[in-house]
Amino acid sequence: MNIFVCVKQVPDTESKVVPNSDGTYIETKSIKWIMNPYDEYAVEQALLIKAKESDTTVTLVRVGSIQGTTEALRTGMAMGADESVLVESSDNLDSYAVSKAIKGAIEKSGKTPDIILCGKQAVDDDCCQVPQLLAQMMNMPSVTEVNNYEFSGNDLTVKREIEGGSIEVYGVSTPAVISVTKGLNQPRYASLPGIMKAKRKPLLKLSLDDVSVSDADRRIKYSNVSLPAEKPEGKKFDATDEGNIESVVSEVAGLLRNEAKVI
Repeated sequence: MNIFVCVKQVPDTESKVVPNSDGTYIETKSIKWIMNPYDEYAVEQALLIKAKESDTTVTLVRVGSIQGTTEALRTGMAMGADESVLVESSDNLDSYAVSKAIKGAIEKSGKTPDIILCGKQAVDDDCCQVPQLLAQMMNMPSVTEVNNYEFSGNDLTVKREIEGGSIEVYGVSTPAVISVTKGLNQPRYASLPGIMKAKRKPLLKLSLDDVSVSDADRRIKYSNVSLPAEKPEGKKFDATDEGNIESVVSEVAGLLRNEAKVI
């Protein structure tokens, strides 16, 4: 069985993010990079499948720049994945171009995918589009936001929670694209031996040309990236004197109505 897991390298949520000089993306030099948290569940699920199906290869696929590190891929291989493919590109590609690049990388690997696992979304752009786009391009069925997974041979039974707490149950035959979410499993930590082994595992590097992706494949281009406007300082009111409580309440109510426009 060949399992591919799509992973994204995202800024650590504690990193301070600022726009770059031309306003097309964020400044990346000082960013600490990590594996997208939702993708950790996808990697873990692939490893759980491999534990039951010994003749299984788990391949990680990432699209993005190196920026001096391949942290996400090395982390996944330290967890137990067998190999990785990196498609080198800028980090501000849109979802369509990323999906096409992943498709090309899978085809370049020479393996026929049985299952493609993804996190439900990336925590940096929150687009939540790549799994569905990739499934369409690969002509495979897709189920999103899966939090329960069972398999028997080529047949999968997956569950996803929908609005109101109801559970949808799907029967899917492989090959299929499955995007997963929190609650599916508990991702393992990479052990020290796993980290050492990861340094020796295969990491294939491809260019966008290698996977037949060009600038024309980008549906969205970013410009004028900026930080949100700073919030004005709050206002304080002294209502400790019973004699002016009425006037203070009236003033606060007026500001909430006329300036904040919340009442």
